Amino acid sequence: MELKQWLTTLSAGLQTNDVPLDEDAVHILLDLARDSAHEVERVAAPLSTFLVGIAVGRGATLGSA
Repeated sequence: MELKQWLTTLSAGLQTNDVPLDEDAVHILLDLARDSAHEVERVAAPLSTFLVGIAVGRGATLGSA
């Protein structure tokens, strides 16, 4: 399964279709994962993106989080 199809399927399953996940958002999240994995340690990548997701869910913008 390709990434775009996976994200569409996951969004449907999580009922988050109303949250746009455009190319910019994907790049921001991938950069965050890369930087935290390389600058902290590998397991920091999914945990950091999870915490940013919580912040966005509470009203922060993705760019500010």
